[in-house]
Amino acid sequence: MIAKIVQGRGFRGVVNYVLDKKNACLLFAEGVRLKDKASVIQSFITQSKLKPKISKPVAHISLDFSVQDKGRLTDKFMVGVAHEYLAKMGYKNTQFIIARHHDTDHPHIHLVINRIDNKGNRISDKNEKLRNTKVCLELTKKHGLYIASGKENVKEHRLKEPDKTKYEIYRVLQSTIPKCRNWKELDAKLRKSGVTAELRKNGSTDKIQGVRFGKNGYEFNGSKIDRAFSYSKISYQLEQNALSMAAQSKSAHRSSQSNNEGFSYAVGATVSSLGGLFDILNPSSGYDEDRAEYLRQEALKKKRRKKGRRL
Repeated sequence: MIAKIVQGRGFRGVVNYVLDKKNACLLFAEGVRLKDKASVIQSFITQSKLKPKISKPVAHISLDFSVQDKGRLTDKFMVGVAHEYLAKMGYKNTQFIIARHHDTDHPHIHLVINRIDNKGNRISDKNEKLRNTKVCLELTKKHGLYIASGKENVKEHRLKEPDKTKYEIYRVLQSTIPKCRNWKELDAKLRKSGVTAELRKNGSTDKIQGVRFGKNGYEFNGSKIDRAFSYSKISYQLEQNALSMAAQSKSAHRSSQSNNEGFSYAVGATVSSLGGLFDILNPSSGYDEDRAEYLRQEALKKKRRKKGRRL
Protein backbone atom coordinates (compact mmCIF):
# COMPACT_ATOMS: atom_id res chain seq x y z
CA MET A 1 0.00 0.00 0.00
CA ILE A 2 1.20 3.49 -0.83
CA ALA A 3 -0.37 6.90 -0.26
CA LYS A 4 -0.07 10.14 -2.20
CA ILE A 5 -0.90 13.33 -0.30
CA VAL A 6 -1.87 16.58 -2.02
CA GLN A 7 -2.73 19.84 -0.28
CA GLY A 8 -5.34 22.06 -1.90
CA ARG A 9 -7.03 25.42 -1.59
CA GLY A 10 -10.65 24.57 -2.43
CA PHE A 11 -13.00 21.66 -1.75
CA ARG A 12 -15.25 22.07 -4.77
CA GLY A 13 -12.79 20.75 -7.37
CA VAL A 14 -11.53 17.78 -5.36
CA VAL A 15 -15.00 16.64 -4.21
CA ASN A 16 -16.28 16.82 -7.78
CA TYR A 17 -13.29 14.78 -9.00
CA VAL A 18 -13.65 12.14 -6.30
CA LEU A 19 -17.42 11.68 -6.61
CA ASP A 20 -17.93 12.32 -10.35
CA LYS A 21 -15.46 9.73 -11.56
CA LYS A 22 -17.04 6.93 -13.57
CA ASN A 23 -18.05 4.04 -11.27
CA ALA A 24 -17.00 6.07 -8.20
CA CYS A 25 -18.56 4.81 -4.99
CA LEU A 26 -18.83 6.79 -1.74
CA LEU A 27 -17.93 4.31 1.01
CA PHE A 28 -17.86 6.45 4.14
CA ALA A 29 -18.41 10.02 5.32
CA GLU A 30 -17.77 11.78 8.60
CA GLY A 31 -19.15 15.19 9.64
CA VAL A 32 -20.63 16.23 6.29
CA ARG A 33 -24.19 16.46 4.95
CA LEU A 34 -24.90 13.84 2.27
CA LYS A 35 -27.97 15.26 0.58
CA ASP A 36 -25.95 15.80 -2.61
CA LYS A 37 -22.47 16.85 -3.75
CA ALA A 38 -23.24 20.51 -3.13
CA SER A 39 -24.09 19.79 0.52
CA VAL A 40 -20.85 17.83 0.96
CA ILE A 41 -18.81 20.67 -0.49
CA GLN A 42 -20.60 23.31 1.58
CA SER A 43 -20.04 21.29 4.78
CA PHE A 44 -16.29 21.30 4.16
CA ILE A 45 -16.22 25.01 3.27
CA THR A 46 -18.22 26.03 6.33
CA GLN A 47 -15.85 24.29 8.75
CA SER A 48 -12.74 25.55 6.97
CA LYS A 49 -13.92 29.12 7.66
CA LEU A 50 -13.25 28.49 11.36
CA LYS A 51 -9.62 29.20 10.40
CA PRO A 52 -9.93 31.55 7.39
CA LYS A 53 -6.24 32.48 7.29
CA ILE A 54 -5.25 28.94 6.32
CA SER A 55 -4.79 29.03 2.53
CA LYS A 56 -4.76 25.25 1.99
CA PRO A 57 -7.35 23.53 4.17
CA VAL A 58 -7.75 20.56 1.83
CA ALA A 59 -5.98 17.21 2.21
CA HIS A 60 -6.57 14.87 -0.72
CA ILE A 61 -5.06 11.42 -0.20
CA SER A 62 -5.06 8.49 -2.59
CA LEU A 63 -4.49 5.08 -0.96
CA ASP A 64 -3.28 2.66 -3.62
CA PHE A 65 -3.10 -1.10 -3.17
CA SER A 66 -1.35 -3.76 -5.25
CA VAL A 67 -3.25 -5.69 -7.91
CA GLN A 68 -1.90 -8.87 -6.24
CA ASP A 69 -4.22 -8.17 -3.29
CA LYS A 70 -7.28 -7.45 -5.42
CA GLY A 71 -9.16 -10.57 -4.33
CA ARG A 72 -9.24 -9.61 -0.67
CA LEU A 73 -9.76 -5.86 -1.01
CA THR A 74 -13.43 -5.53 -0.18
CA ASP A 75 -14.97 -2.11 0.43
CA LYS A 76 -15.21 -2.89 4.15
CA PHE A 77 -11.55 -3.90 4.37
CA MET A 78 -10.34 -0.77 2.55
CA VAL A 79 -12.45 1.51 4.76
CA GLY A 80 -10.99 -0.19 7.82
CA VAL A 81 -7.43 0.37 6.58
CA ALA A 82 -8.30 3.99 5.76
CA HIS A 83 -9.48 4.60 9.33
CA GLU A 84 -6.26 3.14 10.71
CA TYR A 85 -4.24 5.29 8.34
CA LEU A 86 -6.09 8.48 9.33
CA ALA A 87 -5.62 7.78 13.05
CA LYS A 88 -1.90 7.09 12.73
CA MET A 89 -1.40 10.20 10.58
CA GLY A 90 -3.13 12.41 13.15
CA TYR A 91 -6.28 13.21 11.13
CA LYS A 92 -8.65 13.12 14.07
CA ASN A 93 -11.79 15.02 15.09
CA THR A 94 -12.42 16.36 11.59
CA GLN A 95 -14.53 15.93 8.46
CA PHE A 96 -13.64 13.45 5.73
CA ILE A 97 -15.08 11.27 2.99
CA ILE A 98 -13.81 7.99 1.52
CA ALA A 99 -14.63 7.02 -2.08
CA ARG A 100 -13.49 4.08 -4.18
CA HIS A 101 -12.59 4.32 -7.86
CA HIS A 102 -12.58 1.44 -10.34
CA ASP A 103 -10.81 3.11 -13.26
CA THR A 104 -7.44 1.32 -12.93
CA ASP A 105 -6.17 -2.23 -12.51
CA HIS A 106 -4.91 -1.59 -8.99
CA PRO A 107 -7.55 -1.03 -6.29
CA HIS A 108 -7.51 2.44 -4.70
CA ILE A 109 -9.57 4.81 -2.63
CA HIS A 110 -9.62 8.59 -2.32
CA LEU A 111 -9.84 10.46 0.96
CA VAL A 112 -10.86 14.13 1.15
CA ILE A 113 -10.07 15.57 4.58
CA ASN A 114 -10.59 18.95 6.19
CA ARG A 115 -7.30 20.13 7.73
CA ILE A 116 -9.35 22.47 9.94
CA ASP A 117 -10.73 20.21 12.65
CA ASN A 118 -14.08 20.44 14.44
CA LYS A 119 -12.64 22.86 17.01
CA GLY A 120 -11.16 25.21 14.41
CA ASN A 121 -7.57 24.04 14.82
CA ARG A 122 -5.32 23.27 11.87
CA ILE A 123 -4.13 19.66 11.72
CA SER A 124 -0.33 19.71 11.49
CA ASP A 125 1.45 18.47 8.38
CA LYS A 126 4.89 18.44 10.00
CA ASN A 127 7.07 15.62 8.60
CA GLU A 128 3.94 14.39 6.83
CA LYS A 129 5.72 12.70 3.92
CA LEU A 130 8.08 10.85 6.23
CA ARG A 131 5.25 9.77 8.51
CA ASN A 132 3.20 8.74 5.49
CA THR A 133 5.89 6.35 4.26
CA LYS A 134 6.31 4.84 7.71
CA VAL A 135 2.57 4.38 8.30
CA CYS A 136 1.97 2.81 4.87
CA LEU A 137 4.73 0.26 5.41
CA GLU A 138 3.47 -0.48 8.92
CA LEU A 139 -0.10 -1.13 7.73
CA THR A 140 1.10 -3.13 4.71
CA LYS A 141 3.02 -5.48 6.99
CA LYS A 142 0.26 -5.63 9.60
CA HIS A 143 -2.37 -6.77 7.08
CA GLY A 144 -0.01 -8.98 5.07
CA LEU A 145 -0.40 -6.93 1.91
CA TYR A 146 1.88 -7.31 -1.08
CA ILE A 147 5.10 -5.28 -1.01
CA ALA A 148 6.27 -4.42 -4.51
CA SER A 149 10.00 -4.00 -5.19
CA GLY A 150 10.56 -0.57 -6.66
CA LYS A 151 8.56 0.24 -9.80
CA GLU A 152 8.15 -3.34 -10.98
CA ASN A 153 4.46 -3.03 -11.83
CA VAL A 154 4.69 0.11 -13.95
CA LYS A 155 3.07 -0.32 -17.38
CA GLU A 156 5.50 1.69 -19.49
CA HIS A 157 3.38 1.64 -22.65
CA ARG A 158 0.56 3.43 -20.82
CA LEU A 159 2.70 6.26 -19.45
CA LYS A 160 2.28 9.77 -20.81
CA GLU A 161 4.63 12.73 -20.55
CA PRO A 162 6.23 13.78 -18.33
CA ASP A 163 5.88 10.46 -16.46
CA LYS A 164 7.17 8.55 -19.50
CA THR A 165 10.47 10.48 -19.45
CA LYS A 166 10.69 10.28 -15.67
CA TYR A 167 10.50 6.49 -15.87
CA GLU A 168 13.13 6.40 -18.62
CA ILE A 169 15.48 8.37 -16.39
CA TYR A 170 14.66 6.00 -13.52
CA ARG A 171 15.72 3.01 -15.60
CA VAL A 172 18.97 4.68 -16.70
CA LEU A 173 19.88 5.66 -13.13
CA GLN A 174 19.01 2.20 -11.85
CA SER A 175 21.47 0.53 -14.25
CA THR A 176 24.18 3.20 -14.24
CA ILE A 177 24.76 4.20 -10.61
CA PRO A 178 26.08 0.75 -9.53
CA LYS A 179 28.86 1.03 -12.15
CA CYS A 180 30.22 4.43 -11.06
CA ARG A 181 32.62 5.55 -8.32
CA ASN A 182 31.98 9.28 -8.34
CA TRP A 183 29.77 12.00 -9.81
CA LYS A 184 32.15 12.65 -12.71
CA GLU A 185 31.91 9.05 -13.91
CA LEU A 186 28.15 9.05 -13.40
CA ASP A 187 27.70 12.27 -15.38
CA ALA A 188 29.73 10.89 -18.30
CA LYS A 189 27.75 7.63 -18.46
CA LEU A 190 24.41 9.40 -18.11
CA ARG A 191 25.19 11.73 -21.02
CA LYS A 192 25.84 8.72 -23.23
CA SER A 193 22.27 7.66 -22.44
CA GLY A 194 20.88 11.12 -23.16
CA VAL A 195 20.39 12.08 -19.50
CA THR A 196 21.82 15.26 -17.96
CA ALA A 197 22.67 15.77 -14.29
CA GLU A 198 22.87 19.14 -12.58
CA LEU A 199 24.07 19.56 -8.99
CA ARG A 200 22.08 22.32 -7.26
CA LYS A 201 23.88 24.61 -4.81
CA ASN A 202 22.40 26.32 -1.79
CA GLY A 203 22.05 29.97 -2.81
CA SER A 204 25.39 31.69 -3.34
CA THR A 205 27.31 29.11 -1.33
CA ASP A 206 29.22 26.11 -2.68
CA LYS A 207 27.22 23.68 -0.58
CA ILE A 208 25.35 21.20 -2.79
CA GLN A 209 21.80 20.59 -1.66
CA GLY A 210 20.33 18.50 -4.46
CA VAL A 211 20.49 17.12 -8.00
CA ARG A 212 18.24 17.46 -11.05
CA PHE A 213 18.14 15.05 -13.97
CA GLY A 214 16.90 15.95 -17.41
CA LYS A 215 15.87 14.31 -20.67
CA ASN A 216 13.62 15.15 -23.63
CA GLY A 217 13.23 18.71 -22.38
CA TYR A 218 11.94 17.63 -18.95
CA GLU A 219 13.77 18.01 -15.63
CA PHE A 220 13.12 16.31 -12.29
CA ASN A 221 14.64 16.48 -8.83
CA GLY A 222 16.36 13.19 -8.06
CA SER A 223 14.06 12.42 -5.13
CA LYS A 224 11.00 12.98 -7.36
CA ILE A 225 12.20 10.23 -9.70
CA ASP A 226 12.67 7.88 -6.77
CA ARG A 227 13.56 8.32 -3.10
CA ALA A 228 16.74 6.32 -3.74
CA PHE A 229 17.96 8.97 -6.19
CA SER A 230 18.27 12.00 -3.91
CA TYR A 231 21.68 13.70 -3.93
CA SER A 232 22.69 12.35 -0.51
CA LYS A 233 21.66 8.76 -1.26
CA ILE A 234 23.40 8.71 -4.65
CA SER A 235 26.55 10.21 -3.10
CA TYR A 236 26.55 7.51 -0.44
CA GLN A 237 26.07 4.77 -3.05
CA LEU A 238 28.93 6.13 -5.17
CA GLU A 239 31.22 6.14 -2.12
CA GLN A 240 30.29 2.53 -1.38
CA ASN A 241 30.94 1.61 -5.02
CA ALA A 242 34.39 3.23 -4.87
CA LEU A 243 35.29 1.35 -1.70
CA SER A 244 34.02 -1.94 -3.12
CA MET A 245 35.88 -1.52 -6.42
CA ALA A 246 39.09 -0.54 -4.59
CA ALA A 247 38.82 -3.61 -2.37
CA GLN A 248 38.28 -5.88 -5.39
CA SER A 249 41.26 -4.35 -7.18
CA LYS A 250 43.45 -4.78 -4.11
CA SER A 251 42.34 -8.39 -3.73
CA ALA A 252 43.10 -9.12 -7.40
CA HIS A 253 46.57 -7.54 -7.02
CA ARG A 254 47.31 -9.65 -3.96
CA SER A 255 46.18 -12.78 -5.77
CA SER A 256 48.42 -12.00 -8.75
CA GLN A 257 51.35 -11.21 -6.47
CA SER A 258 50.80 -14.44 -4.57
CA ASN A 259 50.80 -16.43 -7.84
CA ASN A 260 54.03 -14.77 -8.96
CA GLU A 261 55.68 -15.49 -5.62
CA GLY A 262 54.59 -19.11 -5.88
CA PHE A 263 56.08 -19.38 -9.37
CA SER A 264 59.36 -17.80 -8.23
CA TYR A 265 59.54 -20.24 -5.32
CA ALA A 266 58.95 -23.21 -7.63
CA VAL A 267 61.67 -22.07 -10.04
CA GLY A 268 64.05 -21.47 -7.16
CA ALA A 269 63.42 -24.94 -5.79
CA THR A 270 64.06 -26.49 -9.21
CA VAL A 271 67.29 -24.55 -9.69
CA SER A 272 68.48 -25.63 -6.26
CA SER A 273 67.78 -29.27 -7.06
CA LEU A 274 70.00 -29.05 -10.17
CA GLY A 275 73.07 -28.79 -8.00
CA GLY A 276 74.31 -25.36 -9.08
CA LEU A 277 74.05 -25.90 -12.83
CA PHE A 278 72.35 -22.51 -13.20
CA ASP A 279 75.23 -20.89 -11.35
CA ILE A 280 77.50 -21.86 -14.25
CA LEU A 281 75.10 -20.69 -16.97
CA ASN A 282 74.15 -17.41 -15.35
CA PRO A 283 76.62 -14.61 -16.28
CA SER A 284 75.75 -12.78 -13.09
CA SER A 285 77.29 -15.61 -11.08
CA GLY A 286 80.84 -14.78 -12.33
CA TYR A 287 80.96 -17.09 -15.38
CA ASP A 288 84.24 -16.73 -17.38
CA GLU A 289 83.98 -17.89 -20.99
CA ASP A 290 87.76 -18.17 -21.58
CA ARG A 291 88.20 -20.12 -18.37
CA ALA A 292 85.42 -22.47 -19.38
CA GLU A 293 87.00 -23.11 -22.81
CA TYR A 294 90.38 -23.80 -21.16
CA LEU A 295 88.84 -26.37 -18.82
CA ARG A 296 87.06 -28.02 -21.74
CA GLN A 297 90.29 -28.41 -23.73
CA GLU A 298 92.11 -29.82 -20.69
CA ALA A 299 89.34 -32.38 -20.22
CA LEU A 300 89.67 -33.46 -23.88
CA LYS A 301 93.45 -33.88 -23.53
CA LYS A 302 93.03 -36.11 -20.46
CA LYS A 303 90.49 -38.20 -22.36
CA ARG A 304 92.90 -38.69 -25.29
CA ARG A 305 95.76 -39.71 -22.96
CA LYS A 306 93.63 -42.33 -21.31
CA LYS A 307 92.60 -43.64 -24.70
CA GLY A 308 96.26 -43.84 -25.83
CA ARG A 309 97.27 -45.83 -22.79
CA ARG A 310 94.62 -48.46 -23.54
CA LEU A 311 96.16 -48.96 -26.97
